[in-house]
Amino acid sequence: MDRFDGSPNLMLVTDLDCTLVDHDDPDNTHLLRFNALWEAYFRRDSLLVFSTGRSSISYSNLRRKKPLLTPDIAITSVGAEIMYSGQSVLIDDDWEALLDHKWDRDIVVEETSKFPELKPQAEKNQGRHKVSFNVERDKAMEIMEVLPERLEKRGLDTKLIYSNDFAFDVLPRGAGKGGALSYLLEKLKMEGREPLKILVCGDSGNDAELFGFSQAYGVMVGNSHDELLQWHEENVKSNPNIIHATGRCAAGIIEAIQRFDMGPSLSPRDVLGSSGFWIENHEPALEVVQFYLFYEKWRRGEVEKSDKCLQSLKSHFNPLSTFVHPSGEEQPIYGCIDEMEKLHGDMKEKQYHIWLDGVSSSQIGSDTWLAKFDKHEMSAEGNVRSCSTKVLLNYKKKREERGGAAEKVGPDQFSKKKPGAAKEQ
Repeated sequence: MDRFDGSPNLMLVTDLDCTLVDHDDPDNTHLLRFNALWEAYFRRDSLLVFSTGRSSISYSNLRRKKPLLTPDIAITSVGAEIMYSGQSVLIDDDWEALLDHKWDRDIVVEETSKFPELKPQAEKNQGRHKVSFNVERDKAMEIMEVLPERLEKRGLDTKLIYSNDFAFDVLPRGAGKGGALSYLLEKLKMEGREPLKILVCGDSGNDAELFGFSQAYGVMVGNSHDELLQWHEENVKSNPNIIHATGRCAAGIIEAIQRFDMGPSLSPRDVLGSSGFWIENHEPALEVVQFYLFYEKWRRGEVEKSDKCLQSLKSHFNPLSTFVHPSGEEQPIYGCIDEMEKLHGDMKEKQYHIWLDGVSSSQIGSDTWLAKFDKHEMSAEGNVRSCSTKVLLNYKKKREERGGAAEKVGPDQFSKKKPGAAKEQ
């Protein structure tokens, strides 16, 4: 949360499974649209918060399978764990200490074992402050009538959450997605960094608590479960700041950004046409997102192969630019572009995508910016290659000359900067 001083322009808090991530979309179409939108326009001054029922282990597994961005904050285990991203991942020990009040996991396990209908979930889904089961809805409702009293008699103060018609979680009273978000908002307020706008996003029962904040806008994505829609009908139907989107998952989140006028809502993935030309601008984040999106579409054969297109690409670069390959080999940028011609369409109809993560930029001269980001490239076989990248951008009157870039495989490792431009392979 220390990326910038002052209040975040937007704090976007979203569930993952079936909210941001659409498991029925193997191409991750709308997730990649959201990624490009966030990195191009929002990353520099806003906070991205993932709030998931998954444990930290299960969350890490999902990150290996789906093209997820790195959030500023990850709330896992239905609000029982809070982690901050940065040079390293930091666990919020103060939050976990608060959850220890009137909580004893051994007693929870002992009391819940008296209900044979409760089938423990896999060990990866359990946590220090989370005990999780699978159970049918009718049985879950019966257990929720009697279990709280039994736990209270044992000296515990707990919360029971049932969602997705199968997941039954026992948590400390203060936990839950709403409790964790309340804690974070109070922490930001005390630091003088209270967000100017908040957007919460969910699809199921364990997201309901997110919609209880008066200062927050909310979106229930188009594929939301009946349990959340019913909760909305009974509790916040009259609130115009909470909508039921028509779009599924990430498409519904983008829809809400537009509906509530929270910033740009047209993803760079929706702008780049078959001609391959992109928007001229002086925004470093948007520039690098558009360049790598062009490269992806070139290799997928989704932009036209023509001399006009290649000459347009060259016009973005200083002709004296040098590309530094991760191996350390240097090559003139125009030579790289000429070689790129051979790659046109080599990934056509294959699951090949590029997404940037953690894009940041700093002005280092009157007309010069240094952009840094992690680049992830999914190959045709589904494997992901990642590298950290630096790009130097120079803006000259009506045309910008991009230069000074280097890539090195592995996080936070860079080869020497040379005047030039970044291009992969």
